Amino acid sequence: MSPLSKPISNQQPSCLKIPYTDPEIHSVLTHRLLFHLSQVKEGQPIIVVCVGTDRSTGDSLGPLVGTSLSRYESHLFHIYGTLDEPVHAVNLQEKISTIYETYHQPFVIGIDACLGQSSSIGCIQIIDGPLAPGAGVHKQLPPVGDIHLTGIVNVGGFMEYFVLQNTRLSLVMRLSDIIAISLYSAIKEWKSHSTVFALRE
Repeated sequence: MSPLSKPISNQQPSCLKIPYTDPEIHSVLTHRLLFHLSQVKEGQPIIVVCVGTDRSTGDSLGPLVGTSLSRYESHLFHIYGTLDEPVHAVNLQEKISTIYETYHQPFVIGIDACLGQSSSIGCIQIIDGPLAPGAGVHKQLPPVGDIHLTGIVNVGGFMEYFVLQNTRLSLVMRLSDIIAISLYSAIKEWKSHSTVFALRE
């Protein structure tokens, strides 16, 4: 089974949590991502690591986001984790090592599904700091990301593997579309702004 992230408390000041039904969700996510992207230095590569597996409906969020992002064929970021080439528990350490060997001081954005309270199902979170992949299903795996995004796909706390297998694909697809569109928009806007500033200097 692939990793699944542990939900983060919404009490943390560095955490944004918003339901996918919010009419302003794209704008809210994009602006929060722009805030985090302001940490990225000129020339620092952006790496998006989408954790999960297509063998479990609930845990397919990451690979779905990675596949959606790959369709943009953008040179603004590099993607690890798609439906064709997922990043999961078995190869996660290897992929992380490859990233840090390949890129100089990369800014890594982690993406994963997570389980949470019933009232939080369908929420998307943007959190400062790394993912704790596997924590939701009691696995110890290396942390991922300078920041991370998670989609809460189902209820946690009991029979997690069974719950993941019985998660609605329609919800996972909606969350993945919102995350991919918002992340691409934020990176594109950040890059255009940083290019303008560089030209003015």
